[in-house]
Amino acid sequence: MDIFPISLKLQQQRCLIVGGGKVAYRKAQLLVKAGAIVDVIAPEIELALQQLLEQHDGNIILEKFQHNTSLNHYRLVIAATNDSAVNQQIFQLCEQQNILVNSVDDPPHCRFMVPAIIDRSPLVISVASNGTSPVLSRQLRTQIEQLIPHNLGKLAEFSGQWRSRVKEKIPSPEQRRIFWENLYQSPVKEAVFNNDRATAESLMQQALQDWQTPKGEVYLVGAGPGDPELLTLKALRLMQQADVVIYDRLVSSAILDLCRRDAEKIYVGKARANHSVPQQDINQLLVKYAQAGERVCRLKGGDPFIFGRGGEEIQQLADANIPFQVVPGITAASGCAAYAGIPLTHRDYAQSVRFLTGHLKDGSPELPWSELVYENQTLVLYMGLVGLESICQKLMAHGQRANMPVALISKGTTPEQQVIVGTLADIYQKVQSQHISAPTLTIIGEVVKLREQLQWQDTLATSN
Repeated sequence: MDIFPISLKLQQQRCLIVGGGKVAYRKAQLLVKAGAIVDVIAPEIELALQQLLEQHDGNIILEKFQHNTSLNHYRLVIAATNDSAVNQQIFQLCEQQNILVNSVDDPPHCRFMVPAIIDRSPLVISVASNGTSPVLSRQLRTQIEQLIPHNLGKLAEFSGQWRSRVKEKIPSPEQRRIFWENLYQSPVKEAVFNNDRATAESLMQQALQDWQTPKGEVYLVGAGPGDPELLTLKALRLMQQADVVIYDRLVSSAILDLCRRDAEKIYVGKARANHSVPQQDINQLLVKYAQAGERVCRLKGGDPFIFGRGGEEIQQLADANIPFQVVPGITAASGCAAYAGIPLTHRDYAQSVRFLTGHLKDGSPELPWSELVYENQTLVLYMGLVGLESICQKLMAHGQRANMPVALISKGTTPEQQVIVGTLADIYQKVQSQHISAPTLTIIGEVVKLREQLQWQDTLATSN
């Protein structure tokens, strides 16, 4: 994060704008709307800016900015001139006096940025790009404007009026947060939106009277194969409201960043022969936090019910009578195959697909080999990097042809995705020469031949 976003309270605070043109006028409008008293220094100023200042007790100083101008009685300064040398002079003077300064369209001479603003007062949303792309910020603001109801500010104002009473009734900050989250999904919101204040007040009073300490719950959430855009809407919603997030090695940092920022995050990652937290201890962690009244998000790569041990975890929750929800995720097989341009089924090549794990509970790749030697099916092996050589040899030993196409995908759907294509006879040597690292997925079958034609993700990356 290159900038630290803050919201300044500028009511009755004196601010300075250097410059008297249209840009200065736009900045003055924002400052006045925030309650600031605005002074302007410029040799000449626009009539609209002059009228704005006269209406809001601002001062007009009709002269060029001087290097010895005193700034110590201003909260902030905006340099809205078209002279870079003057902007630099203002910036340096403000730096010496520890005053916040913004030079319009001159990021090197800014101590703060003026963001694109979505105003639903008292709710205000800002979008900033650290000065790198103000047009993009404004476009994003336009998109957000369409999503945010115009009367959402009424709900924020209503909440503020009840805040002290809610705090008195519910002393715990964590429980208060849950109360408000539940309230914003209740009929109270619609009553406020419809200007039915009496109903909103009555519903609010009833909600406080009926409040009980919430019980803990566990959300077993599939995070998908890596790309955060593959998360489901329900997954994102539960990630945002969880008090505790227990996550594994296959959850990407980009996805973890989408969890509630102040949630407690506990890493329980497992790699082959290196379990930082044994599975039984993970199960007990879920029970422990839920029994303490926490909402726990168990965040797992891919889908929790496909080689994700999700079944083992919720068995223990069920035994402990702890409520839980399961949110499916895009499993690595479908996600990685799609991003590699390999359809898992195809009328001309494969009429069935089989998901397998490359190593079992005891670590061995012992599979029903004779059942797997079938021409018109696709085999998908999870976690098979270490046992790849043995798997290929076993399949060939049980009758599968040596030239059967194979693709190994490393870190699928992420920017680090690598795809190695070969056959049963040579894929292991190809992978060894490329220094591929886990997590990986192996696809075996005629459908792999379609990758050369359908590798849309590689083409997209090249064109970008």
